[in-house]
Order: sequence, then C-alpha cells, then structure tokens
Amino acid sequence: MTTEPVRDTKAMLNGMTPSLDAVDYVFCTTDDEQLATRAAPLSLGWFRESEGVSLILARDHALRLGFDTMLLMRRITLTVFSSLEGVGLTAAVATALAKHGISCNMVAAYHHDHVFVPAVSAKDAMRVLLDLQAAAG
Repeated sequence: MTTEPVRDTKAMLNGMTPSLDAVDYVFCTTDDEQLATRAAPLSLGWFRESEGVSLILARDHALRLGFDTMLLMRRITLTVFSSLEGVGLTAAVATALAKHGISCNMVAAYHHDHVFVPAVSAKDAMRVLLDLQAAAG
C-alpha cells in the first residue's frame, strides 16, 4: 500500500479496490442538540448543516435513538489513498453507478473515499465498481 496520496484519475480508478462493509447504515438528521450530542459518538460520521446535524449511523444505533431506518445504505470503501486534490474519482464512480440506476452518496475522508449505496443495490454496485477498476487498468 502506498503512503503517498494518489492524484491521477486513472491511477485512482485502477487502485480503488472497493471493499463492501457488512453493516447497514442510515443517514439521519436532527435539529435536537441533545439528541445530536448523544448520537455523534455512535456515528460513523456527522456534519452540521443550517437545518440540523446530519449523521451516518449503523441501523441498530439509529433504531435505538428513534431515527427513521427505512432507507438502509451500505458503505463501499475505495481503498486507494486518494489525494484530497485528486480530480475525477468521485465523478467517475457516481457516473458509473448512475448508468446502472444505482444512487450513491459520496463521503470523502482523509485517506479514502466512501460510497454509500442502497443496501438492496450493494452487490450490483460492487460489480459496477470492480468493472470500472478493471477498465482503468
């Protein structure tokens, strides 16, 4: 595994090696500060927006906290160490999934990009991403 972030689009796609997480996640939001404070340590990630706090919670945590869990999502981690200045990875992934009718929510963290897809589409999304990776090679 490289320790230097990858910036080149083709290299990011070639090395993305998607990995499917077994956990079902839910995107939630609340404007209740006390609930947000309780949920934040349990969340995979959170972001403060003007309308409230958005959280990514495992389904079980979301249920216990009273959030709607109707839309279950699965996380696919693109294991390439993509640069924050890299251009094209998100666009290529979202476009490939869209061509197959699969919605996605992208979360870029420091080391990796994470693709959240509906749980019912996770296996199909993995196939699409593996095909995209192979085509970049």
